[in-house]
Amino acid sequence: MLDTSPVIETAVLVGVATRLQDMERTIEYLEELAFLVDTAGGKALKRFVQKLDYPDPRTYIGSGKLSEIRNWIESHKADMAVFDDELTPSQIRNIERELKCRIIDRSNLILDIFAKRAKTSNAKTQVELAQYEYLLPRLTRRWTHLEKQRGGIGLRGPGEQEIETDRRHIRARIALLKDKLEEIDKQKSTQRKHRRDMIRVALVGYTNVGKSTIMNLLSKSDVFAENKLFATLDTTVRKMVIDNQPFLLSDTVGFIRKLPHTLVDSFKSTLDEVREADILVHVADISHPDHEEQINVVKQTLTDIKASDKPVIMLFNKIDAYRFEEKEADDLGPLTRKNLSLEELEKTWISKVDDVSLFISATEKIHVDTLREALFQQVRKIARQRWPERH
Repeated sequence: MLDTSPVIETAVLVGVATRLQDMERTIEYLEELAFLVDTAGGKALKRFVQKLDYPDPRTYIGSGKLSEIRNWIESHKADMAVFDDELTPSQIRNIERELKCRIIDRSNLILDIFAKRAKTSNAKTQVELAQYEYLLPRLTRRWTHLEKQRGGIGLRGPGEQEIETDRRHIRARIALLKDKLEEIDKQKSTQRKHRRDMIRVALVGYTNVGKSTIMNLLSKSDVFAENKLFATLDTTVRKMVIDNQPFLLSDTVGFIRKLPHTLVDSFKSTLDEVREADILVHVADISHPDHEEQINVVKQTLTDIKASDKPVIMLFNKIDAYRFEEKEADDLGPLTRKNLSLEELEKTWISKVDDVSLFISATEKIHVDTLREALFQQVRKIARQRWPERH
């Protein structure tokens, strides 16, 4: 019987530990990169880390490490090498020449996942624009020897175009997509204007922190949610009522470290839902070992899109999955994040980062009533300020 199951492509992951990014942090980043590869449908077989003051401008890593990676790829027949940074066109060309396999950088991998996840016309248009803008400076090497028809990670879309997608064709396509997105932006803007007599609350956060699960829990809707990165691309808006106080709740695309700027630009209409919200619910995964940096990534992204001046409910989700290591009695070293219980963690700076901080579990429905009450209080406060005659 013919086996029709999809072939899982294999990858080696490559990162650089620098003066600004130590070895421990680089290894954590490669864990996230492995999750990205898994979300794209591949499997990470091996991680390589090079210690340098800064990435090599020619090959990102040194020639010795490149030889080590090439030998490993040849002996284990890996399909590709995935780098945890955006590579320049010349770096990709030089690395490809040495490793003789497909080279994927972080931006290309994220774009590929977005292409896989995009379901609606709006999301597909946004992703296609981002992909073309990423491709444009890389055209000279893109079509030299890679067969686009065979598909695979980093080779998905946009469209079924072949070699005729030269610079002139792509620029024309980019212009067309921008016009199409401008129309979508106008439509979305009109929809938002029609909702101006309602308080708007937007769920924001790093990817895979449980925003869609919280959306489903609060609104009793059926938004797609799974343990993969970027499960949600399109904004979902639901009307909610708590104690006779109506408001709109929206679930938005998750943020991530080093989100390709082309995606930020093309997802304007989606991000406008965040910009125009009255209240933000910033969801963080308290069980993730790197949740503090994830919180900072989201805050920086909100600053970048000019949406950081709003009331925020800081929501630490997944308390049911939180784990810590108890210190031994004879361990005289300082307490670290790994040694703090959830109760101790709640008493640190982390519970004082915003106006309201809550610790919940959406899957186990722990402290959900506390979240509903906090939402009600924040929404009612804005409603009284905006429409004093109604209250």
